[in-house]
Amino acid sequence: MAPVAAFERDMGRQLDIVQSYRGWKSDFPAGLDSSVVGGNRYLLLTWAGADTKEIVQGKYDAMIRARAKAIKATGKPVFLRWSRDMDRSSLKDRTHSPADFVAAWKHLRQIFTAENVDNVAWVWCPSARGFGAPNAGAYYPGDDQVDWICADAPPGADYEYRDLSETLKLFMQWARGRHKPIMIAEFGVPKSYGQRRAEWLRAATRTLEDPQVKAVVYFDSDEQADGPRDERRAYAVTGDTHAVSALREMATAPYFNPRNLPVTSGG
Repeated sequence: MAPVAAFERDMGRQLDIVQSYRGWKSDFPAGLDSSVVGGNRYLLLTWAGADTKEIVQGKYDAMIRARAKAIKATGKPVFLRWSRDMDRSSLKDRTHSPADFVAAWKHLRQIFTAENVDNVAWVWCPSARGFGAPNAGAYYPGDDQVDWICADAPPGADYEYRDLSETLKLFMQWARGRHKPIMIAEFGVPKSYGQRRAEWLRAATRTLEDPQVKAVVYFDSDEQADGPRDERRAYAVTGDTHAVSALREMATAPYFNPRNLPVTSGG
């Protein structure tokens, strides 16, 4: 929890949601997961996908059932984001087709239902850019299968300066047609934007102050950067005083602090 606590100090408040990434065959909840569900933060459990056809064939039923029981045993609400960015072409070998993905999604939910798991909110999360030329909407399992509609929203592949509103535009247009809460589960401003990072974050705040957007999760990490010199995919704001201040403004604004968690003074 040490990195979480450090980020909370920068933000001037406790987080509502802490995200944890788990591989398809990884045990959970464990480690950070257990610390989060043991407190009063909500766990966003991002669970990697697998071969959709093998899932439907029942190859992993015993494992899925074990994970369902483990989540149920926490007794706490958990956001479950399975197989994020399923629309990406790089994942086609395991996703196969939209129909195969939808069938696998429904198979997972059937097992969770059979285990009477009632403390999970299912978060469907393609990439925001998938609503352009690719058809991310084709992977939607249906309103009866999804609790939250989500998007990952990193800057465009060309890494040019781009407001969050541009990245989210087509996704938001699609989501308007569904009466579901929206989560932006991964967004961030790269270090390559330099002195404009704070400006970008303040513009993002205006974009995210949308009645349908009910949760936002900043991707405060440099793990996707290709080496220490790659600032195009380095999103951590630590050490950038102006960016920290702008993100703190967002985090402490009443709209983004619906539980009215205590806000500390200082930068």
